Amino acid sequence: MDFLPQDIEQYAQDHSQEEPQLLKELNLETWQTVLAPRMLSGPLQGRLLSLIAQLTRPKAILEIGTYTGYSALCLAEGLPEDGVLHTIDRNAELKRLQQKYFDRSGKGHQFIAHLGDAIEILPSLDQKFDLIFIDADKSNYLNYLRLVTPMLNSGGLLISDNVLWSGKVTREVQADDLDTKVLQEFNQQLKAHPEYQTVLLPIRDGLSVARKK
Repeated sequence: MDFLPQDIEQYAQDHSQEEPQLLKELNLETWQTVLAPRMLSGPLQGRLLSLIAQLTRPKAILEIGTYTGYSALCLAEGLPEDGVLHTIDRNAELKRLQQKYFDRSGKGHQFIAHLGDAIEILPSLDQKFDLIFIDADKSNYLNYLRLVTPMLNSGGLLISDNVLWSGKVTREVQADDLDTKVLQEFNQQLKAHPEYQTVLLPIRDGLSVARKK
């Protein structure tokens, strides 16, 4: 869900850096060949992720939820030559598409793609990160927050997608709506967390940016 009027959203996109050609092609191929293409980060959010990464120049990035690799490619635009980006996804059917575009970016050797359940994979990653992006199953956002906080360097950024969840987080939640309940609690915990400074941005479906103190 986009929260801005369509004309405002389009104006903002038209007056932001243009989406690189590689990402235009990935965007198109995702919409043509993959189920639920709405999960793709849009050009405006993608340019914001790219800008954040280029400003902070993280040497180690962790992404939870790869989908077709669009957001990973945006974040990788800020990787230095000796940097690395770990990305985790459970969908084996998308691995070929992801790797095709990772390789075409010229930074394929800097991507490490993990296939499986992030809850199981995260404890096995024996390193610290400068930027972590969460965009996976919403019911596990609280688990991800617990697991990744010790993995994030001081001064590093934790960015979380879909935190407005089509506006459902602002309304009374149905008893069986686990995703919305978890996201409401996640947003509350992240704001109150003593280790983070947090701002929630109403971009696309909500994007929170938190800096670890």
